[in-house]
Amino acid sequence: MATASPPLATAFRPLAAGSGTGGGGAHAAGWVAPRRGRRGFVVRSVASDREVRGPASTEEELSAVLTSIDSSAIASNIQHHADFTPLFSPEHSSPLKAYHATAKSVFDSLIINWNATYDYYNKVNAKQAYYLSMEFLQGRALTNAIGNLELTGQYAEALKQLGHNLEDVASQEPDPALGNGGLGRLASCFLDSMATLNYPAWGYGLRYRYGLFKQIITKDGQEEVAENWLEMGNPWEIVRNDVSYPVKFYGKVVEGTDGRKHWIGGENIKAVAHDVPIPGYKTKTTNNLRLWSTTVPSQNFDLGAFNAGDHAKANEAHLNAEKICHVLYPGDESSEGKILRLKQQYTLCSASLQDIISRFESRAGDSLNWEDFPSKVAVQMNDTHPTLCIPELMRILMDIKGLSWNEAWSITERTVAYTNHTVLPEALEKWSLDIMQKLLPRHVEIIETIDEELMNNIVSKYGTADISLLKQKLKDMRILDNVDLPASVAKLFVKTKMKKGKLLVESLESIAEADEKTEPEEEENILSETTEKKGESDSEEAPDAEKEDPEYELDPFAKYDPQLPRVVRMANLCVVGGHSVNGVAEIHSEIVKQDVFNSFYEMWPTKFQNKTNGVTPRRWIRFCNPELSAIISKWIGSDDWILNTDKLAGLKKFADDEDLQSEWRTAKRNNKMKVVSLIRDKTGYVVSPDAMFDVQVYFGQETSVFC
Repeated sequence: MATASPPLATAFRPLAAGSGTGGGGAHAAGWVAPRRGRRGFVVRSVASDREVRGPASTEEELSAVLTSIDSSAIASNIQHHADFTPLFSPEHSSPLKAYHATAKSVFDSLIINWNATYDYYNKVNAKQAYYLSMEFLQGRALTNAIGNLELTGQYAEALKQLGHNLEDVASQEPDPALGNGGLGRLASCFLDSMATLNYPAWGYGLRYRYGLFKQIITKDGQEEVAENWLEMGNPWEIVRNDVSYPVKFYGKVVEGTDGRKHWIGGENIKAVAHDVPIPGYKTKTTNNLRLWSTTVPSQNFDLGAFNAGDHAKANEAHLNAEKICHVLYPGDESSEGKILRLKQQYTLCSASLQDIISRFESRAGDSLNWEDFPSKVAVQMNDTHPTLCIPELMRILMDIKGLSWNEAWSITERTVAYTNHTVLPEALEKWSLDIMQKLLPRHVEIIETIDEELMNNIVSKYGTADISLLKQKLKDMRILDNVDLPASVAKLFVKTKMKKGKLLVESLESIAEADEKTEPEEEENILSETTEKKGESDSEEAPDAEKEDPEYELDPFAKYDPQLPRVVRMANLCVVGGHSVNGVAEIHSEIVKQDVFNSFYEMWPTKFQNKTNGVTPRRWIRFCNPELSAIISKWIGSDDWILNTDKLAGLKKFADDEDLQSEWRTAKRNNKMKVVSLIRDKTGYVVSPDAMFDVQVYFGQETSVFC
């Protein structure tokens, strides 16, 4: 629980948490503000883009209060956290301690906005977006937070009063090891932009203890070690011990007396919420990134085994649960690695959907209507890692909430959307059906039904006149690959066996080849007879035709090949189960439509759209390069470009201005001097600032930056 100190807190008192389950904000406790008169306030509704007016409490005056905080008050607050936040011993003094104290001071301010945001969202019950991603490449939070709060100058001055430099203090912050490349950076940029644009939105991810890896360069080369970003604690998160959900693996599926399917037995863990505030720029909107850690209750610790000396067995349940959130993208060459990755993906989907549904039910109250779910909830799957959202939402709606298949499917399809990140067919995620069947038996049942309904739709669209075309469409679009076709579809691919070197009957075309003068009436009779022999009851497997009539057999296309793996094609499930599919650049989206998912595009062209990736100009120009930003704002005449990058076009008319060029070169050289100092401090080498620097950056793709 975050505690605000008296010096900074006397300007305002804590807000009550939102009524939604789990809340999005936090309570700042330990102090009480003087009462103030009530006044009107105006907040723009993100749901309808209209202004909602009403009486304001003291908490809702926060915008003016925050920007009026002077550096002396901030310095007192930082000192308070340095003295009383129990992370360092009293005699310990260092930039790292200053960083943690400063972060806690900023966090005090964020809490106020955090609570106000979710009080408002709960009050208006706006439609809310939920962005599910296995990665969030957040970057450091301190400079971003104080920049978005417009308190950079005040914090710089406060730290100066305390004998510290803001840049040195900020450099103590480790990068959160929650992401790796472009996928994670896209997710983080979206969260920043949605908060800045005042959209109700949450991010959901996993709280990786050791990240992907930390790279160390030694005289022997590159070494990879575990990330240590959480060793000193994370001052930007609040653990919600009261917000947790059960997640099940293994077990079996039974049908109850109520007609519903029940997933019983197996291994059960608990996902616990950790919340991180995501502040918008020049707005009090502060959204939420909810990260899940995994554990089991204390009673799962086998005390008897421990006292008997079997310490590994005693802690086995805890280890199995906690390792789910140990590493981002654990090695999956082994079956154990594959199972762990699938556990990660399902944990993200199950815990997040349970939380989303709980919030929907809480906000709906007595007027709960599941048909309203897609009008209040939007679930965006960032790549295929959260694909299990589709069968999981179906499972919850049918098995727990009691909805029919058709009701659950309609709701799911209108709620879920998919962002594609790759055009390489071999890179599209596939999971072993055998592993998934073992780990998530109920979800495989649901996926099988979705797959069968998809195939029936394909047959309805393309018909059976061109059997080669139908085969190709089924091959391209099926969710389950190398799995027996269901009887309703397999019966279309029954053919006659060869007998004495002669094909008996396969189609009208083969009949015509065998007997050129067959009368139309005879053709009709033969076709009717053939159809009767091929036809099977929907409740029977088509392969039984071989047993009943040895003259007929299934086309190998309709049967499982034991030499090949049986897999679930997650991208196909995403396209089928969602209402929208987007690429992340115009050319990418076109390839998705014309190549990767062309068959799906032919069937559902309105599903496909483009959302071009961008970067936030706040983090990547305004905050990381303040000197250059000041020059841009000076010559454009305002800092509006920070929210609208089209304004940067205003620099064109000054392209040949020598004064601008001189200021630009000075800012560039000053920044290069910082790089010179960094290289010297890290390696001992001294380089000339007049040299051309070639900096390699990896953000999903390697980029060379020359300066």
